[in-house]
Amino acid sequence: MENTGKAKFLRYFALLIAAFVWGTAFVAQSKGSELIKPFTFTAMRAVLGAVVLIPVILIMDGVKKKKGTWTPPSDKDKKTLWLGGFICGIVMVFASNLQQFGVMYSTVGKSGFITTLYIVLVPIFSLFLKKKSHWIVWVSVVIAVVGLYFISFAGGMESVSVGDFFLIACAFCFTVHILVVDHFANLVDAVKLSCIQFATLGLFSAIIALIFERQYFSVSAMLDCWLPILYAGVGSCGIAFTLQSVGQKGTNPTIASLLMSLESVFSLLGGIVIMHEGLTWKEGLGCGLMFLAVILTQLQDILKKKKA
Repeated sequence: MENTGKAKFLRYFALLIAAFVWGTAFVAQSKGSELIKPFTFTAMRAVLGAVVLIPVILIMDGVKKKKGTWTPPSDKDKKTLWLGGFICGIVMVFASNLQQFGVMYSTVGKSGFITTLYIVLVPIFSLFLKKKSHWIVWVSVVIAVVGLYFISFAGGMESVSVGDFFLIACAFCFTVHILVVDHFANLVDAVKLSCIQFATLGLFSAIIALIFERQYFSVSAMLDCWLPILYAGVGSCGIAFTLQSVGQKGTNPTIASLLMSLESVFSLLGGIVIMHEGLTWKEGLGCGLMFLAVILTQLQDILKKKKA
C-alpha cells in the first residue's frame, strides 16, 4: 500500500476498526458466559477463528504467487511455524480462558482495562531478555498500579471480585504470549502462525471442556450461543487480526499501538451502552489512569528518537 495521505488514513482506520472489534468482543464474551461454559466458549470461538483465517492465508499466498514473491517454505521453516504456533497456542490456552473466567465474574468495562495491563507489563518482562526500558515505562508502571488499585481495591478487599484476579493473571499470560509471538513472528508468516495458534487453543480448550464441562458441552448449548461465538470467533479472531496485519504495514509502531490500545476504551463504552454497566468515580478514575499509563508506555519510542 502506498504511503499517500489516503493510504495512511485507510491503515489507521483499519487499526481503529480492529480495536473496536476487540473491545466490543468483551461484550460477546460476557453474553457468552451467560449461555455457555468458559472452556466451551473459548474452544468454539478459537476453532471458528482458525477456520476463518484459512481463506485469508490462501488469498494472501495467491497474491504473492501472482506478484512472483511467493517461495516454498523449507522443512526448517515449516518446523519453526508449527512449533511456534503450538507454543503460542498453549500460552493462549491459559490467557484466553483466564480472560473468559474474568469476564464472567467482572464487568465488561473493567475487563478491557485490566487486560490492557499487558502493554505496561511487556517492557518489564523484556528486562529478563536483557532489553532496557525507557524511564517513562517505570512512570507508566506506577500509574498503572495506582489505576488498578482504584479499579479493584479502592473499596477494600470486599470490593475485589474473583474476576479481577482472573483478569490480572490473564494480563500476565498475555504478556508472555506477546513476547513469544514477537520471537516467532519474525521467523514465519504471522497469519499462518495465528491460524495454528487458534487451532491449538481450540483443540486444548475443547479437551478441557470435555473433561470439566461434559454435561454442558452440547450442540444445543452452542446454538443458543451462536451470535457471541460468531462475533468473538469471526470478528475478533478473523476480521480484526486481518485488519491489524493490513493496518500495521507501513505504519509507525507507536501510532499502531496507540490506536489498538483504544480496545480498552471501546470495551468500557460497550459495557455501558450494551450491558448497561455503571462505574463508580473510583473505577472511572482507575480506568483513566490505566489508559494514561498505556499511552505513556507507547510514547517511549518517540522520546528515544528525539533524544537520538
